Amino acid sequence: MAALPGVRALLNLHQCVTLQHSLRLINVHLRSMCLPGMLCTGPTKTIELKPPGNTENESLLENLNLMGVDVKKARQRQPGVFRKAFTNEQGLAQFLQGKGASRRIIASIVSRYPRAITRSIEHLEQRWDLWRNIFMTDAEIVTILDRSPESFFRSSDNGNLEKNIDFLTSMGLNTKDLHRLLTTAPRTFSNSLELNRQMVEFLEDICAELGGTNPEQFVKAVITRNLYILIRSTKRVKTNIDILRSSLKLSDAELLALLQGPVAEILDLSNEYLKNNFNSLQKKMVSLGCRRAHIKNLIISYPMVLYIGPSTLSLKLDCLLKGGITMKQIVEKPKVLDYSTENITGRLEELKRVGYDFQKNGINILDSSRKRFDAKIEKLTGSPEDEILL
Repeated sequence: MAALPGVRALLNLHQCVTLQHSLRLINVHLRSMCLPGMLCTGPTKTIELKPPGNTENESLLENLNLMGVDVKKARQRQPGVFRKAFTNEQGLAQFLQGKGASRRIIASIVSRYPRAITRSIEHLEQRWDLWRNIFMTDAEIVTILDRSPESFFRSSDNGNLEKNIDFLTSMGLNTKDLHRLLTTAPRTFSNSLELNRQMVEFLEDICAELGGTNPEQFVKAVITRNLYILIRSTKRVKTNIDILRSSLKLSDAELLALLQGPVAEILDLSNEYLKNNFNSLQKKMVSLGCRRAHIKNLIISYPMVLYIGPSTLSLKLDCLLKGGITMKQIVEKPKVLDYSTENITGRLEELKRVGYDFQKNGINILDSSRKRFDAKIEKLTGSPEDEILL
């Protein structure tokens, strides 16, 4: 009987160890579940349940494969997501399905931006409501997400998004302007408010330095003409303005007018690209007998010419000149350079076939829609249809 207390002590110790082991298994089981509609995050103090080292979450991999996600692509994009113990892929899929996204679109979104599966349902709903202040329908937002998932999921700060929307609206940008910004340069809205404010204040200062009297209107004009301006640095924009001013010998009044007009469209180019393209254009035009005034007029009337790479521009000019067009005509109607070299070559061949005289009739025909061009060719080949004016 004397041994009985010792036996009881051993039994109690065994039961205690068994209970602790059972509780640990329950904890593991609960933390491995991913409930739809929840962002699955475990207690921060418990670290032993996270996949150790570079081990990936097997349950997550299985779920993503069932969803049709391109796991290889997703892993290359954001490998850290696959090591998270808790994710919300099921909740994300249900949320997007409720907004009209197809299984293919959802799989494509996660494949290209896997961090999307770390967003909670509450976050998704808040962000969707903010976007609906700009877009008319859920279908529009789904289309944007399909094209650029990063635009919606890149930032996790809904408060910052709301502040940026309020700030841009206060500058006079309307819903249509915000729609264009969000579809074309969505990173504008994930910028910090302070970063966007810095660019706006910089543009206001430029307006004042050049003698402008309406800085708010100036800023609005620049942004609506160049939707990428807010995701560029003030240093880049300032350098480009300085390059244009010095290269074209512009007065303050001329520069002010141009920055509010078409020149705004090239302010986001890299400084080296802008400088190299200007130098190449100048060299090419000088070799063709053009004066500095011709170069200035061409860039002022068609600044997008500086978007065209040197080799492509040279090919287009040579093609037009070979087709019987003069540099004077190109400077006067520079939009002919909008078209691809292949398009220009094809049109020149068709016009040559029907005996078109550029010196007599001008080159407007080259800057016309396909439908109007074909109609003019049909007329020139002797069609009995009424004359079509271009």
